Amino acid sequence: MRIADCDILILPGLGNSGPGHWQVRWAEKMRTSAIVEQADWDEPELDDWVDTIDQATRLTTRPVVLIGHSLSCIAIAHAASRLPENVRGAFLVAPTDAELSPAVPPEVEPFRPVPRDPFPFPSMVVASTNDIYCSVDRAVEFATCWGSDFHMAGEAGHINVDSGHGPWPEGLLMFTRLMQRL
Repeated sequence: MRIADCDILILPGLGNSGPGHWQVRWAEKMRTSAIVEQADWDEPELDDWVDTIDQATRLTTRPVVLIGHSLSCIAIAHAASRLPENVRGAFLVAPTDAELSPAVPPEVEPFRPVPRDPFPFPSMVVASTNDIYCSVDRAVEFATCWGSDFHMAGEAGHINVDSGHGPWPEGLLMFTRLMQRL
C-alpha cells in the first residue's frame, strides 16, 4: 500500500511528542497523516485514549495505518479488537511495559494489564536494547502475542528526542517495509 492511498494516524505517548520528535516530523512530511490529539496527555485515562483512537479511525473513509509510540502502543492494543475494518496496519515503536518496568510513572497504571490478544491487522513492533520503559524480552513477548513482526533497533533508548531520534530515517525505512506488506 502506498502512503498516498491511506490515512496515517500518528499516536504519541504519555506527555505527547514535542518539537523535533520523529512523529511530529513525519506528520509534517506525510500529507495524508494527522496527529491524533488526546484529551489529557499527562494523566491519561485508558477509556478516553481508546475512544479517541476508535473515533479517529471511524472519521475516515480511506484505509488507515496507525503509528504509535510508547504508551500509545498499549492503547492501540486495548483498542485493536474494536477498531473498524478500514484499519489496515499498525507501526508500534518503543511500547511501554505498563506492567513490569520500574521506570514507568504511576500515570501509566490504568493501561494495565497489557492486552495479549492478536491484532486483526498486520503490525510491526520496533524496540531497542536499552529502553528503560520496556525490556527487549517484553517487547518480543508483546509482538508475539499481537502477531506483529519484530524489529530490533539496537541501542536506541526510548526512540525519542531524548535518545537522539529527531528525523529517524531508519524508522521510516522500517515503516516502509510494513506498508509494502499491506
